Amino acid sequence: MDQDKESERPYYTDSDDDEFQTEWEESEEASERADYAPDQSEFSEDQMLEEAEAEEAVKKISESFFYDSAQVFSVPFVTPDSTIPLNLLTLIHSFGYDSTRRSNLHLLDSQTLAYVAGNQLVFLDLRNHEQSYLRSSSGRGIGAVAVHPDKTYFLVAEKGTYPNVIIYDYPLLRPYRILRGGTEEAYAFASFNFTGLLLATVGSSPDYTITVWNWKEEQPMLRTKAFSQDVYKVTFNPENEEQLTTAGSGHIKFWLMALTFTGLKLQGFLGRFGKTAVTDIEGYVELPDGKVLTGSQWGNLLLWEGGLIKVELCRHARRTCHIGPINQIMIDEGEIITAGDDGCIRIWDFETIDTADAIDESEMIEMEPINELQVGKNVKIYSMVKIFKPGNSIWYAQDANGAIWKLDLSFSNITQDPKCLLSFHTGPITAMVVSPFTYLMATTSQDCTVRIFDFAAKLYLTHMKFKEGGTALLWAPRVVSYQGGLIIAGFEDGVIRLLELFDPSGLVIFAGRKQMKGAQLRLRQALKPHTEAVTALAYEQNGEVLATGSKDKTVFFFTVGKEYEPIGYINVPGPVTKLTWTPKSHEESFLLILCENGYVLEVPVPPIKDTDSLPTFEIKDLPIKCFHFLSIKSRILRDIEIERRRKKKEEKEKEKEERRKLQLQMKKQLEESEGEEEEEEEETLEEEEEEEEEPLPRIFIPEKPCPILCGFYSVRKNFWISLGGYDSGFLYHCKFPVNSEKTMEEQQDEPFDFRFVENADDNPIRVISFSLSKMMMFCGMQKGQIRVYILKNKSLKLTDMQNYWDFSIHDNDYGQIEALYPSYDDRFVVSCGADGNIFVFNILSEEELEEGLKATVPTPKGGIESEKRAEDIEDPNAYSIEGARQKREYDQIMREAEEIKAQKREKLSELRNEFEKLLVKNSELPEHMQLHRTEFDVDTRVREQTERTTVKKIKQVERELAWEKEKHRLALLKLQQRFRDALEFDTVIVHAIQTEHKISTYRLLKLSGKYTRARQTSQTDRRVSKFEWKEKDVSLKKESQKDTVTVTTGPEEMFAEKEKKRRSRTLGDLMVENQIAKMRKIMIKAEKAQNKILQRRREWEELYKSKPEDDYEDPKDVLAIKEAQNNMGDFNLKTAPDYKIPEQMRINAAKKEEEIGILEAMTHEKKFNMNKCIISLRDQKIAVIEEIQCLVQELKTIHSILPEDKHLPIPEVPQLQPEEVPERKYQYDEEILLEFKLNQEDKPVEEEQKEEEPEVVVGFAGGIAKATLREADLAKQESKIGKFPLLILPEVQKPVEFPKTEPTDVELEIMKREEIRNIYMQQHVIDRIRELIITFDAEFRLLRHQKLKLDIQMKLADLHHITLFQEMLLLKNFEKQENILQERVNSLDREQQDMKWKINENLSEMENRKNEITRLQDQEKAIYANFQATLGENNKFANFLLKVLKKNIKRVKKKEVEGEEEEEGSSAEDSDEESSFESSEEESESEDEAFDESMGLANCDPALYEMTLQLREKRLDIEEALSDEKKTLENLRKEYEAMGKKVKVVAANLVTAEDALEAYQREKQQRLNELLVVIPLKLHQIECVEFGEIPQDLSNALVFSNTALQRLQERIVQLQEENIEQQELNRDCRERRKKLIFEKREMAKKIKKMKEMVTQLMIDKFGKEIDLEALQTLSVNKKLEELRIKKMKKELSNAKEIRNWEEKVSKVRWDLMMKTKEHTKKLQQMNELCIEKQKLESRLNTLQAQQGNAFQGPRKADILAREKITELIQIQAEKILALKEEIAILRRKGGLILPPINNPH
Repeated sequence: MDQDKESERPYYTDSDDDEFQTEWEESEEASERADYAPDQSEFSEDQMLEEAEAEEAVKKISESFFYDSAQVFSVPFVTPDSTIPLNLLTLIHSFGYDSTRRSNLHLLDSQTLAYVAGNQLVFLDLRNHEQSYLRSSSGRGIGAVAVHPDKTYFLVAEKGTYPNVIIYDYPLLRPYRILRGGTEEAYAFASFNFTGLLLATVGSSPDYTITVWNWKEEQPMLRTKAFSQDVYKVTFNPENEEQLTTAGSGHIKFWLMALTFTGLKLQGFLGRFGKTAVTDIEGYVELPDGKVLTGSQWGNLLLWEGGLIKVELCRHARRTCHIGPINQIMIDEGEIITAGDDGCIRIWDFETIDTADAIDESEMIEMEPINELQVGKNVKIYSMVKIFKPGNSIWYAQDANGAIWKLDLSFSNITQDPKCLLSFHTGPITAMVVSPFTYLMATTSQDCTVRIFDFAAKLYLTHMKFKEGGTALLWAPRVVSYQGGLIIAGFEDGVIRLLELFDPSGLVIFAGRKQMKGAQLRLRQALKPHTEAVTALAYEQNGEVLATGSKDKTVFFFTVGKEYEPIGYINVPGPVTKLTWTPKSHEESFLLILCENGYVLEVPVPPIKDTDSLPTFEIKDLPIKCFHFLSIKSRILRDIEIERRRKKKEEKEKEKEERRKLQLQMKKQLEESEGEEEEEEEETLEEEEEEEEEPLPRIFIPEKPCPILCGFYSVRKNFWISLGGYDSGFLYHCKFPVNSEKTMEEQQDEPFDFRFVENADDNPIRVISFSLSKMMMFCGMQKGQIRVYILKNKSLKLTDMQNYWDFSIHDNDYGQIEALYPSYDDRFVVSCGADGNIFVFNILSEEELEEGLKATVPTPKGGIESEKRAEDIEDPNAYSIEGARQKREYDQIMREAEEIKAQKREKLSELRNEFEKLLVKNSELPEHMQLHRTEFDVDTRVREQTERTTVKKIKQVERELAWEKEKHRLALLKLQQRFRDALEFDTVIVHAIQTEHKISTYRLLKLSGKYTRARQTSQTDRRVSKFEWKEKDVSLKKESQKDTVTVTTGPEEMFAEKEKKRRSRTLGDLMVENQIAKMRKIMIKAEKAQNKILQRRREWEELYKSKPEDDYEDPKDVLAIKEAQNNMGDFNLKTAPDYKIPEQMRINAAKKEEEIGILEAMTHEKKFNMNKCIISLRDQKIAVIEEIQCLVQELKTIHSILPEDKHLPIPEVPQLQPEEVPERKYQYDEEILLEFKLNQEDKPVEEEQKEEEPEVVVGFAGGIAKATLREADLAKQESKIGKFPLLILPEVQKPVEFPKTEPTDVELEIMKREEIRNIYMQQHVIDRIRELIITFDAEFRLLRHQKLKLDIQMKLADLHHITLFQEMLLLKNFEKQENILQERVNSLDREQQDMKWKINENLSEMENRKNEITRLQDQEKAIYANFQATLGENNKFANFLLKVLKKNIKRVKKKEVEGEEEEEGSSAEDSDEESSFESSEEESESEDEAFDESMGLANCDPALYEMTLQLREKRLDIEEALSDEKKTLENLRKEYEAMGKKVKVVAANLVTAEDALEAYQREKQQRLNELLVVIPLKLHQIECVEFGEIPQDLSNALVFSNTALQRLQERIVQLQEENIEQQELNRDCRERRKKLIFEKREMAKKIKKMKEMVTQLMIDKFGKEIDLEALQTLSVNKKLEELRIKKMKKELSNAKEIRNWEEKVSKVRWDLMMKTKEHTKKLQQMNELCIEKQKLESRLNTLQAQQGNAFQGPRKADILAREKITELIQIQAEKILALKEEIAILRRKGGLILPPINNPH
């Protein structure tokens, strides 16, 4: 449909120099002008320009052009010539959502969401939750959806064979553009670039084609294959639109639009993962500097640069950024947002990621998010969208688990909690059932929920969640549940649950329970009859028995009652797909069981009997009828082919007979010979066709049986089934065989009848249901279509199954319909599919739907509040009913076995006691009579085995405790990471040695990343449009490409190969070369002139573009004025009522957070440095103590030598306090660990003792006990710490004692000197100890003084931090409203700019329309002039033909009509046009009533009359176009006036909005001024003095700096000087302006004079004004010159060939003459020989006569002579014959000359 329309689509253009025109169009037009440039005498310049404009207009599409919606949207298929209406089913609501589809959530405006549901695009109004729908165009599904950045357009990329991309405008939903041929089967993703001018699409399997479109012109710019696997996403780089990125299954690819020598190409570079594992990439984002940030399957972020992974980002301790894949990454307001499968949304700092670089080989960087939001449990964020406006923090998220969320990512103190807007099923909907009493339906899915909907009121009522996914549903009929609220649900684990639905509004609400509204589900009973998924449920026609089928190949029966009791089960040959009981019209009840593997069984109702005593529930004596399907499709197709060939043969014979009759008639007009030849040829062709007939299809039966999808009873013992796979495309009518003796496996049964289903060969019927009247049969197809057959006779034999209605509803690839039901009153139809969608349709009826139509929820039964809640089966591994029965039997057997084991154990115990008695007796015997212990071992191997077992058990215990050991180790590690790793410095208190002063460190945590980097605030200024840059860039590209084209497309290429051939040149070659050189010179000259003209045009265009407007202001001047205003130098008080906050001075929460971060970093740095100093002081004290210990030991050694009276007191060694080394608390040894273990073991005993005590005493005593225990632990710990010595000193050796003797004088002198030295050393050591202590205390006091100063600064910093925090909280409260006001200003500013741009566009469009009207009027005048010129003068039929020309006639517009339905649909639209056309034609008919064309046709020239009719058609076409243009012009004028009014309104609103924003800023500043700020001042800084004293109230005083005051005074002088300079500059500019105006006037006069002179010179030389550019660019006709050269070369080659042939003829003639002479000579020789022969014979005769008498008998000499002569005669005779033959050969044409015959002798 769309391809046919493309050729008839109108195209328009706005201007000739459109910036989006591609270079190939320009080069093509230029070449066409050069190739077909006519002579100046034939065409004028205006005609050439008109032709160029016409060619250009064909390639442009008008901005206001739209397609017809009725021809774009797909419509249902209805059997031709049937009375089925198109609107048989009308979609009224969608309850589903394909949440697992990629990017299936789009935001069109602030209140409208869009998502794909099957073949529809659903628009959801968030205000009232109303839905509207947009149909797929192809009817094959929707591949992708994308929204234009301006939210004015959106695209729908289809599925199908070479699908289209349709772009709609919003909100009118009109088809605006259609892009064709972008992929083969389906689109996977599409996205616009940042400006919205380009579009990128990528296809899915099998081609994976990426295409870049100029979508407004419907032209593909670039196209290539993206990858060989699935591609998930393609996007443009917002900062560089020439770069694209694609990502998908196991790859990422970076693309660049590169200009190569063959044109613009799309070059792709595959990203290399390197050391990182290959991963699927779902989410990524392009950074402004060209890097790309992607997610991974394991949850980390990958930063790509240059096609390689630069760094991998993770969280601290190598934790992943997300748990599971990251599905989306975005940049918003300077922050990076990530969303993943873990349901978390995390905000990351952009600068940290952008500047990240690897620091080791692992290429991993650790960082933490700024903020994060946990959306909820079991949430899987797949995509997020929002309106990208400054300050907007509301996002909408697609939850892959079946929900749409509204999220507030402002992260302030007023942030709203995540809100679930809508909740749906997740994944395929496996079952659905409709209430037989009201407009209720129940659905279930793999998401483990059963949901209830009111489809008439379009409401979701309630749901109930379970542990396993649901697979089957059944609504109990009236005979089972009178209230109509009982639902049977089957689940994947084989459980069936009885659920009661009731209205809880009338129930008594107990305290603590939530109030339920609408409806509520309640579990009544849970049973588990199967071990695998339940697939089918069915009630017997009387409601007494419930049957359940499962994939475990069993069918279970239950009795129906208050409690459902099992009857038993039967085994079936395959998994059950459907269960159907015979309808009530049948006398007996039978159950039809359809199995997946081709078996159909029928069983009666099983008898009800007591099963408690039976070992199993299996029913073995139930009679079963079996039908095993055997494929007959190949035989059906073979019969159809035979019938088709037979009919075709009959048709051919009829055609042949008719052709023969026709030939007999034509024989009279044609020659007989020709007729006979044609007839013979036709007969031979027909015989060949008959011989080439293909063989018939073979009989095929699939090896694996095709699955049975659905079926139903037709009449008793007969049933219909639908199969998938090979046997699809038919409905088979079957019946059970009678008295079949074969087993089920051996049985092969064929259906006795079938019905052909059109277009269902690969699209089988999965679901069949009927309306109440059986007049409509609803079929759900494999590919998501709903098909409705109209059964006029209402018979289930399906005898009139011909007419049907078919429409694609669900997705065609994976949206197979799982259930399809009409409502209880046939007013609605409900369908559900594997694509997760539920659709509700209104069946065509004369009565419209009532407003407020609503389902009736069943009332609860009495006493339901007090009923005990039924027990559910939550364990999926729980036993089934049969399994429980088998378990009971097994337990009975095991109990009997345990009794036997107990008896054996008693016997063993008796034997053990007896053995112990023997051992006692043995020990009582004498030693020499006792038996050794080993002699009692009956077998030593038993003991060895016992020992080996013990060793194994020990190892086993070690292995078991290894996990516990590792667990505790990891727990300790986590505790350290949680409480110690975040701590940079613990509190360390250092004491002075001599005084009681002490100094402590700051307990310092690691610097938090919360405020370290401020979040980038949204810019209040408008974003500068890139349109001008784009235009300039495109124009530069075009110019460069034109230059390259002009260089490479010269005439040298045409003759390059010819010039390369080097050969001897003749006169003809010289002529050809001269002609080529001449043409080359002319073409080069014309090209140079053309290039020169084009260059001059471009220069003029650039010059005119650079010309400023009259009201133009230099941007530099504007910026200078603005800078001067902003930097005036004055000081405005913020408390002033008229204070206007400058733009750069405006503060917000993000900037305040940045200030807080800077303050925290500064305080952290100072505390850190101080802590380092204190720790170094502590280390110095430890070193001092160690040195003093050494000195004390040395002093003791000296004391051991000195006498006691000389001893000085030993100084006390300073000791370290425990608080000086807090890290030693974490040092432990084995003793500490053992004590801890004992304490842990004593704790349970103490707790038991506490429990025995009274309550009051427990609390009190427990606290004391805990305190004492804690103190005891600390004391023990300190004692243990004390065990670790600070310094290990060697033992002092005692001096060796000798017997005392009297010392000599020398010895006394030596002892005296030694004593003096020791006394000196003693004093020196003591002085050294004092020096160390004094030095340490001095440093301590100095550091303590610095610490006190720093404490003051830190207190001031804390005060400042409090102030900043209060300001931040206040700013966050103001932030939301401020963002709203700022967004209002920005939107109005943008709207004003857009309106101005639209007004300019409107004016240019009006100008184009006026030019078009003028052109059409000129064409109309040209038609009349051409008519007069053709008639000539004094034509007697002039008046008649003029009336014919001017006559207005009715003309029918040609339209494509597709079916009667489209005519009816478009009749209402065409009626207005036809009525207006008829009204305009009535006037013309009234004028021409008296004129009759037939009156003057008798003698008129037919050629003139025909020409007049053609001119009239042209005139009418022009008049119609003229009227359309005038209407368009009038509409544009009205639109211009309306937009002018709107601009004024927008300007007024903008001023109001700016005033409101300014007022809000002042209010915010006033609130900030109200905050109290603490500023400590000294007395000398206070200059506010009243009467010589400081006033008591300083509230009105101003805190101001001296430097600022001095700067204000200096600024006064500077402004006065600047004022004088500006006045002088203004005076100089005025004088320069006057001079320029005078020069402009003189130049205009000069230009006018030169134009007149040029015009006069052209008239003098050419006789008229001509176009010099056309004259300069006049070139030769390239094709004509090439043909001339070709002709010249051909003539030369022909002449040469003729000469060659003439030479060959003359040579052959010469050879013929020579051969003729030779043959003549040989004839003369033959004649001479004949004469000589005669002479010899005569002589011989004479000799015989003379000598005959002399000799009597032959002589030897005579005999020899005779032989010689005979031989000679023979040789001569042979030569004569040979010569005759040669003569005969030579006389023939082309004779072959044989070699001469040589004599062998």
